[in-house]
Amino acid sequence: MTPPTTLPAWAQLQSLAGAAQPHLRDVLPADHGRAERMSLKVAGITLDASRQRVSPAIQQALVALADQSGVAAQRDAMFRGERINATEDRPVLHVALRGDPLHTGPWGAEVQKDVQRELARICDFAEALRAGTVLGHAGDAITDIVNIGIGGSDLGPRMAADALAHLAHPGLRVHYVSNPDAWALWSVLRGLDARRTLFIVSSKTFTTQETLTNAASAQRWLTDHGVPADAVARHLVAITASPAQAAKLGYAAERTFLFWDWVGGRYSVWSALGLPLAIAIGSEHFRLFLAGARAMDEHFCSAPLAQNLPVQLALNGIWNRNFLGLPTHLIVPYASRLVRFTPFVQQMDMESNGKRTHTDGSAASVDTGPIVWGGLGIDGQHAYFQLIHQGRHTVPVDFIGVQNEDTPLPLAATHHGVVNLNLRAQAEAMARGRSLADTQALLQQDGMGEAEAKAMAGHRSFEGNIPSHILWLDRLDPARLGALIALYEHKVFTQAAIWRINAYDQWGVELGKTMAKAMERQAAG
Repeated sequence: MTPPTTLPAWAQLQSLAGAAQPHLRDVLPADHGRAERMSLKVAGITLDASRQRVSPAIQQALVALADQSGVAAQRDAMFRGERINATEDRPVLHVALRGDPLHTGPWGAEVQKDVQRELARICDFAEALRAGTVLGHAGDAITDIVNIGIGGSDLGPRMAADALAHLAHPGLRVHYVSNPDAWALWSVLRGLDARRTLFIVSSKTFTTQETLTNAASAQRWLTDHGVPADAVARHLVAITASPAQAAKLGYAAERTFLFWDWVGGRYSVWSALGLPLAIAIGSEHFRLFLAGARAMDEHFCSAPLAQNLPVQLALNGIWNRNFLGLPTHLIVPYASRLVRFTPFVQQMDMESNGKRTHTDGSAASVDTGPIVWGGLGIDGQHAYFQLIHQGRHTVPVDFIGVQNEDTPLPLAATHHGVVNLNLRAQAEAMARGRSLADTQALLQQDGMGEAEAKAMAGHRSFEGNIPSHILWLDRLDPARLGALIALYEHKVFTQAAIWRINAYDQWGVELGKTMAKAMERQAAG
């Protein structure tokens, strides 16, 4: 395999990175058309990339890098269902899960038939629960659903359910347990009625230690609270790619929902693993969620690289990671319902692109996935933003905001204005900063003596020049959320294609599992 460093565009970008570049505080006021030129809108999401430290020459070279890396060809191979996950000899077809039911799609009729069958099953089951016709062993309607899963079996549906909480069914409560720490399960169960509780156990292999530990305790809790042993299955649902294994553990076939080995856990919220989300928001909204992702897929497959939203997001990240030498990436949503979005993307990105080996098995010749971190922006402003503004690290930022507020609170518009004002102010402050000379002049204008102002200026000046994106959602609804998730999925794919790594295995995760099982066997003697 030819290393990415041998591509002409890579050498050109290295040369551009080594040349002096103007500070964003000088670029932004001088380039009047920059914001419009560096904005893209797709599927209800607008990207403002004007605060990235890129010039037209850098942008052109980045697009050339994507072209020379074969991003489009690798994208098309994924959508055709080729086995691009070479180390596990599997296709990567989470994109098929949101396929148009009226068209076969490039992945073929058999895959589409399987996807639509399981989608119909989970939607029918979700609607039955919402209608109160799914009953426990004693004939009581189910009121509480506990999803037991970890990693992608938890982060995706939990994040999306939080984001779309305004659509939740008033008579159903969906709970999530991922950690095998006993308190995590007990803190959910202690307030529930076993006769009205349904457990969804989500595991691709149905051998995941953490999940099966919690599932066994859940079944014991059911029997301890009056559910006859031969009726426990009435309170259990399995979601798995290994139905035979689930059947061995007592899960009924009619309550076992399927997905496939070509669905990676961190890309699985679109599959049957999205059942808890479909229950919470309803099947119609779940289908809109899929449709939003499909709209981003269609854009990713058809738009030229220079006007392709996921590609542009990825290329700016490549510039920051490989040519500016910035090893971390901060994601800060400013909508509180997106509270779990950062950890969701953290898993997607770091589990996918946290690799040191090219796809041919050779050692990676370039830096790969960044450290992804963050949380709600307003909270961060009163915590780690201090380091962003005045620490010795330069941290690229994705700000995520929502333009239209739908919270039914009398003063919601006032709250919304405060939130978005802070988002814009932080993006601008990080970009422009404030020079030592400007700070000293400002302090003197405020009445501070020259000597004191000079002494204080260093403490109150800001380097700025921090690159950022702003991603604006028209509104936070199922379609926009689906599009936002798909946007980050395709960003991760594009960066992996350029770095020439496999984004779809996770052997580092597997190593820990293997060692834990070995230690368990050793302890058992």
